[in-house]
Amino acid sequence: MNTKVNQNQPSIQRAFASRFAMHMFFTILILFIMTYVGSRMFTHMDLNLYGYMVGTLVFLIGLFYRFLSWSERPPAKLMIKKGKKLIFRKKTVKTTTTDIGMQRFIWNRGIYRWFQHMMMGWGVIISCLVTFPLVFGWMYFTMDDNGVYTVVFMGLNLIKISADGFLAFLFYNSLNITAIMVITGASMAIYRRLKNMQARAEQTVIFDFMPLYMLLFVSISGLLLTVSNVFFHGFLQPELSLVHQFSVIVTLIYLPFGKLAHIPMRPLGIYVKNYREHYAKQSMKKCKVCSSEFVSTEQSNDVIDVLNQNAIQFKKEEGFHLAELCLPCRRNYRISKFSGVKTHLTKAKEANQDARG
Repeated sequence: MNTKVNQNQPSIQRAFASRFAMHMFFTILILFIMTYVGSRMFTHMDLNLYGYMVGTLVFLIGLFYRFLSWSERPPAKLMIKKGKKLIFRKKTVKTTTTDIGMQRFIWNRGIYRWFQHMMMGWGVIISCLVTFPLVFGWMYFTMDDNGVYTVVFMGLNLIKISADGFLAFLFYNSLNITAIMVITGASMAIYRRLKNMQARAEQTVIFDFMPLYMLLFVSISGLLLTVSNVFFHGFLQPELSLVHQFSVIVTLIYLPFGKLAHIPMRPLGIYVKNYREHYAKQSMKKCKVCSSEFVSTEQSNDVIDVLNQNAIQFKKEEGFHLAELCLPCRRNYRISKFSGVKTHLTKAKEANQDARG
């Protein structure tokens, strides 16, 4: 990853060894200020959560590294540049709700996979939204003598709730609920990967199964803490607490570098959706062979430009660029180069070329 700063960049960037170092510095600085303010000058910090705090910081460093490594690639750089201009489209809210919130793109692949992803994805996201504010002292609880909790967020008294009320029950058991969600989703994913023939042919133990086992370990060890406290009067609670903390920290450190990285990176899909929809309305590219409209003219031209940046030439003697062919014609063209038969000129449509998912 080339992140070194040159002399043409603003002076503030020259103070750092790389763009990655600059972004990481300001991220940690913002976290420090928010923690200082949220915990009321560090007076409401839980010493038992320091391990989680270290794991979270390493997670953020890894996530920044992963993002910057990806964003330096010419296709990603182009997508981000144009995506920023389109982020305030009216349809951005709808895209965020359907693609990120409801994950409709997975619904098209089947209800089973959709429910599995909803359980796992939202279980992890809600767990982070609950855990991170507690870890950094942005949120904590104080209790009055009358049995009423005060929820404090960023140093401000947010709301008062009864210790025996429904909201208090949700606060107490939010991580237990998300743990059950993750266990449900991860178990469904493991079952599918064991039974589905296509998944079995493509998967590997380390890349596909290990993240699921890690999520299960985190969730089950967290539930065991609750079981120990509620039913066994805290039996083995210190040992289980250490096991759970270790599992969470290892998972946080691993998350940016494995298959689970798509969870925090998924919002970038909004850029892609906006890009495709916006430029598709302007002009569509017709395939040079079958004349079907298969992609926006802007995207076809961008693909050609990016390939040229990398000195990759796909201009063919027939007078077209491979990026100007739809996928079926492109596959047929490649076959023609091996077979000697001009299969790319065949007008027959592939049986599954419009398959969803």
